[in-house]
Amino acid sequence: MTKIIPARKARQGTSGRHLLLMLVAGLFLALAAWGGAEFYGEMIDKNVNQTTAAPG
Repeated sequence: MTKIIPARKARQGTSGRHLLLMLVAGLFLALAAWGGAEFYGEMIDKNVNQTTAAPG
């Protein structure tokens, strides 16, 4: 005999507030990493320009 399971119960997980929070947290972490890389790149660029610039 085949057991009929409602579609709502057959899902692996439900979408909702928990999923939205996880996506927003992931986006925030990605932006923070990008900002850190940009800051680090600017600091390296300033150091290179200071060491290679001719005096005067």
